[in-house]
Amino acid sequence: MSLISFEEQLHRWRHELHSNPETGFEEITTAEYIAQQLKNMGLDVYTGIGGTGIVANLTVGNNPTVIGLRADMDALNITETTGKSYCSKNHGKMHACGHDGHMSMLLGAAKLLTENRDFNGTVRFVFQPAEEHGRGAKAMMSEGLLERFPIDEFYGVHNWPGLPAGNICTRVGGIMASEDNFTIKIKGKGTHAARPHMGKDPLVIAAEIILALQTIISRNLDPSTPAVISCTEIHTDGIRNAIPSNVVITGDTRSYSPDVQAMLENRMRTICESICKMHDAECEFEYTHEFSPTVNHVTCVNTAVKAAINIVGESKVDANVQAMMASEDFGAFIEKVPGCFAFIGNGVEEDGKGFIPLHNSNYDINDDILSVGAQYFAEIIRTRLPL
Repeated sequence: MSLISFEEQLHRWRHELHSNPETGFEEITTAEYIAQQLKNMGLDVYTGIGGTGIVANLTVGNNPTVIGLRADMDALNITETTGKSYCSKNHGKMHACGHDGHMSMLLGAAKLLTENRDFNGTVRFVFQPAEEHGRGAKAMMSEGLLERFPIDEFYGVHNWPGLPAGNICTRVGGIMASEDNFTIKIKGKGTHAARPHMGKDPLVIAAEIILALQTIISRNLDPSTPAVISCTEIHTDGIRNAIPSNVVITGDTRSYSPDVQAMLENRMRTICESICKMHDAECEFEYTHEFSPTVNHVTCVNTAVKAAINIVGESKVDANVQAMMASEDFGAFIEKVPGCFAFIGNGVEEDGKGFIPLHNSNYDINDDILSVGAQYFAEIIRTRLPL
């Protein structure tokens, strides 16, 4: 098998997947396509796990250790504007986060490992649905993923625009943050805009709450501990000449540890309820945990770094990359199983205009990094399960 033919196969897989994007838990055609490719390789394939999730198994030799490799499958509700020949055929949906590339990388790793069988142990190729909204990993685990298919260590990747193409970056500890969502409902008393003294203005209350929330991190956390509180939407039932009765504030928080998550929730609840009480208004505070923080385990990072150096060379590997405040559903897996998540650079320039960010209607993962990802995944197996 020549490298050129292998790269061409990766491109064909990726372009086919890119053309047929499906969003979370709707990846039916995607799953059928992936399962068929895996069966064509002679793998033991299981489907329908957590909705549309897939597990394919390959055992070589007698080492009892089991290593999991994961790719996410879902697209986004975005209308594609790339104009590529293989652009989305499903209007309003596109692979704007590069999951088409991740699936192709994992298929490539499966091809390399099934053809060469140069390891001793078991590898599980896990294709996960619904990563974008933080539901897929829990869905797979709730349907017995780890009981039916035990995994000793788990590895995943994400392409990352803004990093040099083909560079591999990771770190010990928190690499991607949790995401918790909140909704603050304020019930005041509406009135004519000319007679504010007759009501209880929930907009003024909301303004006080939004500003007060920003003191939680600055005055309750050690400055070296990262966290973010963002109010992102505000809705009212008012009109131009009427003060509303109701205001709803929504947003999210990001952090890296359960202790910080708990502190944020408790302090936010106290501030919201107290400010509303001060103004004789009613308050409802809702706080939900959407994404677990992605916290890498030191021994798995060591394996990942060694594998990365073997593939791209030491100069293209960063073993202590800056942690990101974005969230990743893979974190739910490695709360249960030791693992490591890494970034593969997608490039820093595009036509001399800088890089296109993730979740942009013009995003298209760099085909040149697919082989890097596939070889990196395969090298993790060779490194962790040597002959």
